[in-house]
Amino acid sequence: MSYPLLHTLFCFLLLLPFSTVAQTNGTVDVGASITAGDNSTTPWLSASQDFAFGFKQLQDNNLFLLSIWYYKIPDQTIVWYAHEGVPVSAGSKVGITAGKGLVLSDPQGRELWSSAPVLNQVAYGSMSDKGSFVLVGGGSVKIWESFKDPTDTLLPTQFMESGGVLFSRQSEKNFSRGRFQLRLLDDGNLVLNTRDLGTDFAYDAYYKSNTDDVNVTNRGNQVIFNETGYIFVLTRGNQTVVLGPTTVLPSGDHYYRATLDFDGVFTLYYHPKTENGNPKTWTVLWSEPDNICVDITASEGRGACGFNSICTIDDYKRPNCSCPEGYLLLDPNDKNGDCKPNFTLSCEEDANKSSNGDLYDLSVLIDTDWPLSDYEQLKPFSEEMCRNSCLQDCFCAVAILRGDSCWKKKLPLSNGRKDSVVNGKAFMKFRTGDLPPSTNDPRFPLRDIKKNDRTLILVGSVLLGSSLFINVALLGAFCLGFFLICQKKILNSRHRFGAVETNLRCFSYEELAEATDGFKEELGRGAFAIVYGGAVQMGNSRTSVAVKKLDRVVQEKEREKEFRTEVHVIGQTHHKNLVRLVGFCDQGEHRMLVYEFMSNGTLASFLFGETKPSWNQRSEIAMGIARGLLYLHEECSTQIIHCDIKPQNILLDDYYSARIADFGLAKLLMINQSQTNTGIRGTRGYVAPEWFRNKPVTAKVDVYSFGVLLLEIIACRKNVEAPSEIGGEERAILTDWVYDCFLKDELHALVEDDSEALNDWRKLQRFLMVGIWCIQEDPSQRPTMRKVTQMLEGVVEVPVPPSHSQFSFCRLSVTDIFYDCSALYLCLCLYRAFSENFKKTLGLLLLLHV
Repeated sequence: MSYPLLHTLFCFLLLLPFSTVAQTNGTVDVGASITAGDNSTTPWLSASQDFAFGFKQLQDNNLFLLSIWYYKIPDQTIVWYAHEGVPVSAGSKVGITAGKGLVLSDPQGRELWSSAPVLNQVAYGSMSDKGSFVLVGGGSVKIWESFKDPTDTLLPTQFMESGGVLFSRQSEKNFSRGRFQLRLLDDGNLVLNTRDLGTDFAYDAYYKSNTDDVNVTNRGNQVIFNETGYIFVLTRGNQTVVLGPTTVLPSGDHYYRATLDFDGVFTLYYHPKTENGNPKTWTVLWSEPDNICVDITASEGRGACGFNSICTIDDYKRPNCSCPEGYLLLDPNDKNGDCKPNFTLSCEEDANKSSNGDLYDLSVLIDTDWPLSDYEQLKPFSEEMCRNSCLQDCFCAVAILRGDSCWKKKLPLSNGRKDSVVNGKAFMKFRTGDLPPSTNDPRFPLRDIKKNDRTLILVGSVLLGSSLFINVALLGAFCLGFFLICQKKILNSRHRFGAVETNLRCFSYEELAEATDGFKEELGRGAFAIVYGGAVQMGNSRTSVAVKKLDRVVQEKEREKEFRTEVHVIGQTHHKNLVRLVGFCDQGEHRMLVYEFMSNGTLASFLFGETKPSWNQRSEIAMGIARGLLYLHEECSTQIIHCDIKPQNILLDDYYSARIADFGLAKLLMINQSQTNTGIRGTRGYVAPEWFRNKPVTAKVDVYSFGVLLLEIIACRKNVEAPSEIGGEERAILTDWVYDCFLKDELHALVEDDSEALNDWRKLQRFLMVGIWCIQEDPSQRPTMRKVTQMLEGVVEVPVPPSHSQFSFCRLSVTDIFYDCSALYLCLCLYRAFSENFKKTLGLLLLLHV
């Protein structure tokens, strides 16, 4: 080989690495282009190849979206898109020009979209590792960047200026601008609102950051999403108001994104960069609002779902939209869209009938309302009067009964929601000639009796009008069917107890042994049970569950009915702040309860871990626990007193929302299973004084335990700590120290100078006073959980509380001390009354005992 040829080859080999760097450093030259559907062209990648810019193929193989997406993860989630989300056909092209920047054109070369008018000539483009596509001019000046023109997503290092806006998609697969907006208003408030698609008119906000202070320096100026995944509003005085979680972000290498989803919920997600765990899904860290179905209260607009639709919130704070009986989706492809009646409410047609009852019937929907469509209120009115009034009124589409008030509403119906806060019945009108949905639909548990009457009349007419042979055959078939149904019910009753209103599944011991792989993975254990992790088949998928194996439940045959009755009561509960019971096992000596699995463990590990949770998150958890207890005490069909409220019995779901566990178990346990050696149920430190005094036990015992727990949440520490670890004996007992801090106005010491909590001074003080009221020694002085919830929410003023004890435990009788076998109160009295040496000795004994 000749020398010149060798020299050329050597130079070419030297240039290869530099050529590779040039292709992977994220820069794109002026004149470069990408064609949709052309497999010979590749997207423009960032240097790390985390992000790609180009055409993303949609479900319709002939449509493409000019967008930015995560390139490495399997689902390649889109985080930005051009042309307001309108897709283009194959053959469309995007290129970088010196004079106009990014230009998108159709296959015929007609311009569809461009990045922005540019004052300087574009030198090159760059796909950054942060997820922003940037156009750079001379002197490395940024001329345009996608971060300044966001769509529905914010990425770490991205910020939103005053006047900025995010638009949701119209649906999960339709990227056109939807009905929901996230806006940073000029007054500093960050808000979520719905809008009119035709005029872009913004309706009332259903979420506010409350950063619109009268003091200009306290007003919001920017929404910042930093590199570690924290999202907050920065005020003009450079103060931060945290929106999402502050201390619970997962460690390790993760992607983060904050997206205004198509259903109107603003959500912070994370995803592992590696293939560990489940790489195909994003995990929710935080979202707003808490319940979009009821939080949207605008007097105009559709609400969370479309007109005439019903919104229900699921366990993941997502709205599910459905059409009521007699209504169909206007667009079958848009499940969150409008519903239309498959009949016409016509006063002219109704006038030709002697009674509207001949034309229409009513289905009954529990806890359902369309609050903004009233045209008449009738009071006092009974249920029968309310039903008949709507049937006889040709304008009435639905009537709502709450108490003795009847509201009549006409089409279109807006802001429909099904939620326990509604607390009423809806009588929905539908045309009798139209076939209603299956009666198995849980949305329609009650049916109007008139329809059943007509069915019986129809069956009777057929029988009477037929021949004798046909009548005998039909009668025989009817009797056979009736016999088989009864037999099936009898057989089912051996496996599933109670009535049909429970959805609990009866598992065999073998099923649960297989589901837990022989009870191998132990999630935790307590005084009466061991909890194992597993997965059971539910429908077409496997669901993660926690199997609680009760090891000391009373086994006598006469108690079997009681066990099933109590489990039945637990199974009927349904609240977002309770752990849901999926099923049970009652086979021989085996008693097991199967619960939904809570991925983020107990409140104890979250609250008392190495990292201190944010004040906002702690306060939301406290509110969730209060709402759950209120439901158990007053709102479920049978009152349930928990008897063992403590951090270990509060679990956290995927969103770090509080879920109360082990409720309703008190009656299932033998008397000596409590964690004291008496007939007391509960855990030392959270037990109300009346347990020790052999006084009647009411729901106020839960209020006391909640008060202790609330103070632990505020201070982020346990109720009893070693003096050496907590900074002195005066701080060892939290319930005593809290009142001292309250009297001396030293809340900063209580929260250890937590700036977020101290900035929210009013709420902090309110929560503290509520906690002190809850731990009053006299049960009659403690508020109910309803009052507690109202005080925490700020609906009811909180009066200044008295001391919870005033050392009244030092006046215990002999009987009191006898019932408190741990002698905890006696030790505390002596601990405060005697010399230092004696204090140290008793303190050591006390801490060892606790």
